[in-house]
Amino acid sequence: MYSFAQRPDTIVFDEPLYAHYLRVTGIEHPGNDEILASQDQKGENVVRDVILADHRKAVAFFKQMTHHLVDMNEDFLFDVSNIIFIREPKQIIRSYSEIRPVVTMPDIGIEKQLYLFNKLTENGNKPVVLDSNEILKDPPKVMRQLCDSLNIPFYEAMLHWQAGPRPEDGVWAKHWYSNVHKTTGFEKQASSSKPLPEYLLPLYEESKQYYDQLYIHSLKA
Repeated sequence: MYSFAQRPDTIVFDEPLYAHYLRVTGIEHPGNDEILASQDQKGENVVRDVILADHRKAVAFFKQMTHHLVDMNEDFLFDVSNIIFIREPKQIIRSYSEIRPVVTMPDIGIEKQLYLFNKLTENGNKPVVLDSNEILKDPPKVMRQLCDSLNIPFYEAMLHWQAGPRPEDGVWAKHWYSNVHKTTGFEKQASSSKPLPEYLLPLYEESKQYYDQLYIHSLKA
């Protein structure tokens, strides 16, 4: 998201369906009330008025979470270009567990990502699969490939940003983005190398199966 926010032709939206997800599920997240007050809580309104709306710039980038697509008609995904952004599940689970110790498959999102990849591909809208570790190997090369796949120009500015909170952050950033706020480009997060608690290993083993199927299709450095 921070990378795309550096493009002169792009407007960025951070998780526009977050409030919808909290309203529908009743799940409590850090900053719950503030999030609910910051966005339209009805997913169909967000799709119509934000995601599929006309915007003041040529490219609109929406950072989405798969578990936010609860109780929604997903057909709007056929009308946009989709990037399935994957990360080695151990890294996701470890990072997430630092904020919320109870971690579930919907939280990780990888099973739903594979489902969406297959659904969109079968209907002629194959997503681009982007793997975080491949980006780290060669950010300029992989980001160029991504832009080429989306038929948009690549900008060198996409490789760097200023540290600290960003204007594009959602109101939940203070709870979730402490690590990314320390970055100025594509960098490995410190939490990625920490071992998983034993109780999360079964979730990792299941998640890894879905990740491996998606990784085959990912852009490579």
